[in-house]
Amino acid sequence: MASDVIRDWFSHTADLIVEHVDEQEGRVRIYFLSSMADNKVVYTKVLPELRQLDLQNATISEVENRLGVPASQRISRQEQVINQLLKGAIYIHVSGAPYGLAIPASGVATRNLQRPEIETNVLGPQVAFVEDLDMNLSIIRKYLASPQLFHEQLWVGKSVPQEVAILYMEGTANPEHVQTIRQRIQDLEVDGLVEVNILAQYIADNEITVFPTLLQTERPDRVSSALRKGQVAILMQGSPFVLLGPTALIHFFESPDDYYFRWSIATFNRVLRVSAMIASLLFTPLYVAALTFHYEMIPADLLLSLAQSRARVPFPPLFEALMMEIIIELLREAGARLPTKVGQTIGIVGGIVIGQASVQAGFTSNILIIIVALGALSSFIAPSYVIGSTIRVIRFPIILMAGLLGLIGIMMAVSFLISHLLRLTSLGRPYLSPLYPVRLIDWKNSFIRAPFAFLAKRLEFFQNGKPYRYNKQRARQIHNFDEDE
Repeated sequence: MASDVIRDWFSHTADLIVEHVDEQEGRVRIYFLSSMADNKVVYTKVLPELRQLDLQNATISEVENRLGVPASQRISRQEQVINQLLKGAIYIHVSGAPYGLAIPASGVATRNLQRPEIETNVLGPQVAFVEDLDMNLSIIRKYLASPQLFHEQLWVGKSVPQEVAILYMEGTANPEHVQTIRQRIQDLEVDGLVEVNILAQYIADNEITVFPTLLQTERPDRVSSALRKGQVAILMQGSPFVLLGPTALIHFFESPDDYYFRWSIATFNRVLRVSAMIASLLFTPLYVAALTFHYEMIPADLLLSLAQSRARVPFPPLFEALMMEIIIELLREAGARLPTKVGQTIGIVGGIVIGQASVQAGFTSNILIIIVALGALSSFIAPSYVIGSTIRVIRFPIILMAGLLGLIGIMMAVSFLISHLLRLTSLGRPYLSPLYPVRLIDWKNSFIRAPFAFLAKRLEFFQNGKPYRYNKQRARQIHNFDEDE
């Protein structure tokens, strides 16, 4: 690649540095971006080593041998040179040589490994991904030190190319799923992407639905577990999250803690999460429907208490419920956007003060405050933040239907929701599996978490190439230590 091409391509930027190793001839040159590469590598290692050569007659092979950098790459195409410079590499050009050398010397500061902030857990590893793709790949390699872990590199974006990595276990992942993800990423026509969650919206089976069809996670242990199951992982440079697919709705209510606890505790937690999702959707709509149309459903003692609680409330139940739900959402959004300590104070103090003041002023009843609080609490119990937000959004149209048509409106809204979920897919796989189509064998590691001895067979949802994870009979054997031996 001609040196003038590099200058022309980066003529608009002031951080392109060109060093002439042989100052008189200018035969050997070093190119790097001062904002991306580590200057110490250039001036304390590369330049002193090159100046030990006979630069007037040195070949590119001699330069390569003199530097002795194992990670150096031979590149000759223009796009390769540009990509390497933008990644923080040093490019060495020798006039007349058929190729140049790219030496990694990234000097960009990266965030150190920290505890997960969004997907917290009680047991298990306490580490989360960062924004550096190579570091994230190394973390996954430490969890899955196997030659069967395949890594494919793709580029997304025309104006701002961004590196994307596809990871999967060869022989375990379904080749159709891998090909689907690969093809959808390659077919993207975008200027550039900032984050992997934006990529998820582009390659999703349905872009209109409010439900996420690819699972986002910041936990390496969850990614390694998903890869062993047969899922495909998508990573992107600059993103601390990883996409997993294909994904069913029930997977958003699974937590890595389910495998660190005993199976009975894990099963209880999963059932609790699913029940909390249903309760979050229906608590407030049932309150609105009962007080608006169906007084006869309320027991007499409870009806008297409700009448006393609503004696001073001038608004109909529908308006009252929507007002409180919107207030809860405002407090949640304010707590998420403010600094951590201030956000926690706003969430706690704001909820108590506004709730108590609303009851005393006669804007709402005590019972509705309890119901709305339970609904909001139930939506936060989901391990995935995205599915929790989805549940909170869906609750509003169900409340509206309850206020307009009562229980009939709730049934219509729920029926529409179920029909929508039945049509959803994730990489072509049914989103409601194992409920539809019915796969009872997948229940042992979806709605419940059976003991490990019963999890020898992989889930049919992923259609793995290897149906069994380990020998089922040997896993059930109990190996006791004989003290007499």
